[in-house]
Amino acid sequence: MFKALCFILLSLSLFSCSQQPHHPNHGTWRVVLELGDKKELPFTANFREDHTFIYHNAEEVLETDEVIIRGDSIIITHPVFEGVLKGTFTAETITGSYIKSSLNRVVPFTMTYGDHPRFYTNKEASARVEGTWEAVFSPGSDTDRYIAKGIFKQEGSKVSGTFRTTTGDYRYLEGVVEGDTLRLSTFDHAHAFLFEAKVTDSTMTGIFYSGNHFKEPFSAVRNSDYELPRADSLTFLKEGYDSIAFNFPDTEGKMVSLDDERFREKVVIVQIMGSWCPNCLDETRYYTDFYKKNRGEDLEFVSLAFEYAPTEEKAMAAIKRLKEKVGVPYPILLAQAGSSDKQKANEKLPMLNHVLSYPTTIFIDKKGVVRKIHTGFNGPATGEKYTDFIEEFERFIALLRAED
Repeated sequence: MFKALCFILLSLSLFSCSQQPHHPNHGTWRVVLELGDKKELPFTANFREDHTFIYHNAEEVLETDEVIIRGDSIIITHPVFEGVLKGTFTAETITGSYIKSSLNRVVPFTMTYGDHPRFYTNKEASARVEGTWEAVFSPGSDTDRYIAKGIFKQEGSKVSGTFRTTTGDYRYLEGVVEGDTLRLSTFDHAHAFLFEAKVTDSTMTGIFYSGNHFKEPFSAVRNSDYELPRADSLTFLKEGYDSIAFNFPDTEGKMVSLDDERFREKVVIVQIMGSWCPNCLDETRYYTDFYKKNRGEDLEFVSLAFEYAPTEEKAMAAIKRLKEKVGVPYPILLAQAGSSDKQKANEKLPMLNHVLSYPTTIFIDKKGVVRKIHTGFNGPATGEKYTDFIEEFERFIALLRAED
């Protein structure tokens, strides 16, 4: 009798344990960041059997294999960026917060298992956004106003594309048109963007949300011929300068400057960036690949990182993480910790008229003369512009390397 009772209790215990989820269901999930004011920023993800999370933004597929599960808690971390998703789960739900601790930002989220659409719609699209748009963000402000170029594709109610600005692009945007309302979103662990707008045949008026900490109005008109100013016309050396100078520590604590032997009589590419910046990551991946394929005695790269991490120790850790995950073979120097403010960055490089964008690339010839400064980066989401950037970059590098 006693043995039978023990067997029954053991069986019940094992059955009970088998009912407890040891991980969320593998498969497709819909994620919603709750921005407040009844605004939701949705995107889709896939939790694979190898416990990697895959995020989808139009043609972009992002992977993170840094997923920690303890009991009913889950932590999803990006390989490079600080932003982390922390929550508790059942087999079919995850609830928690998207956290960027250095900036004290917290956004609640919910995840729902199943093949749900990114945006739910109740109406068919009555507006078309396919094409090119001349856009202005914060149009009523003298200080915050900036221009952009919207580039979109549309199939039925589904829309993809991006907004290009003079400092970069707003990543891969994906969404829908419901009636005359456009909704677009993207999430990459560094940024969470939502765009909502009313659309007519020739105009667009809406609001851009960055997480739950920032929003601004924007407007746009159709203009198939619209182009932004050239990226090499925005940042330049002040009168009286033909070169730049800096002296910052690398990840080993060694001070590095352009006077060092490794840079003398070489073409040098100086990248102004931050480990927290998605466009900088895209550019760094391209530069890393280019450098590995084309490295030689006459070419060097060096990056100057402006980090918002609150301490030098945490900033260095972020830089080391970037170097390791991307395999960056050239030095990344810590130019600034505690702030990514562009005005403070300009104080570190006073020979520039301004630091307008992360990233910014400075081209230096073998004589140490600055030959060009490229503001921003047209990433893969910009399609043809990304291809144009690569062609122009490689052509100009070949020209500089051919000079005596």
